[in-house]
Amino acid sequence: MSEPASISAAIAGRYAAAIFDLAQEAGGLDALEADVGALGAALAESPDLRDLIVSPIYSREGQAGAISALAAKMKLSAPLANGLRLMAEKRRLFALPQLLKALAEAIAEAKGEVTADVTSAIALSKAQADKLAQTLKDKTGKTVKLNVAVDESLIGGMIVKLGSRMIDTSVKAKLASLQNAMKEVG
Repeated sequence: MSEPASISAAIAGRYAAAIFDLAQEAGGLDALEADVGALGAALAESPDLRDLIVSPIYSREGQAGAISALAAKMKLSAPLANGLRLMAEKRRLFALPQLLKALAEAIAEAKGEVTADVTSAIALSKAQADKLAQTLKDKTGKTVKLNVAVDESLIGGMIVKLGSRMIDTSVKAKLASLQNAMKEVG
């Protein structure tokens, strides 16, 4: 992780912990989860919002005003809206993507959920995704959400990343392993 990225993650982690604790005390984790999803979608869709959070041409007051208006328009919960205002006043909005990621992870942890990143050679059917999620749930004891992506270069099979564990059953990986074994022989 690069130094600026680790600094952003550290800043976001502190804000996320405070926002999460306030929302949990108020019994508003479901609202916070919905807000995190909506704000993440808005950030992904709006180049103006992305520009606002990283551009130094906006003043503290300008950022704070824009974030307050956005929070009111989106009807964000009080802990998140207040946290965003504070981040704007302290010129920390550049860490917003990391904040949303940290909040999503904290909410999932509180709900006993984990997220598995699955990359497959072809799109998984609903039945296949459900069976994979159930198998992972049986192994971990937690509810598993799947982030599914398709990478045709895998040729066949899939790669599953769950926390620090990775299971690579792709044909591409098996061919690479076979190629390495052949180099050692010959």
